[in-house]
Amino acid sequence: MPSITGRVEVNLSVPDPGRSAAWYAELLGLEVRYEFDPHDGRPSYVCLSEPASGMILCFVGHEGNPGRPFDERHTGLDHLELLVALREDLDEWAARLDELGIAHSGVKQPPHTANAMLTFRDPDNIQLEFFWRAPG
Repeated sequence: MPSITGRVEVNLSVPDPGRSAAWYAELLGLEVRYEFDPHDGRPSYVCLSEPASGMILCFVGHEGNPGRPFDERHTGLDHLELLVALREDLDEWAARLDELGIAHSGVKQPPHTANAMLTFRDPDNIQLEFFWRAPG
């Protein structure tokens, strides 16, 4: 079987790639990797990267996107989960979201698992989650 690298590049369809890229860059400290704005009907892109992990997150603008908010109940993406190394990292992210005025769930630990999470939404209503997976 052919191999893959294990790295994943996430591409999200959004009505305004520049706006989304600016929001994510501010929140996560991402850097612009490349931009493509063809002005001829082809999709426009803004791709960001996180230097330490190599994560790549791209925002795609399709001509004719009606700009409706994201709804995870439709087929496709449910949410974007960003894993953190330590449980305490969730508290730091909650403080960062507060600092930026981004509404969030607070750190949650569901009764059925030892894992913990912090959920929030981006400007297009895409659900995001900082997630800590308990050892074991």
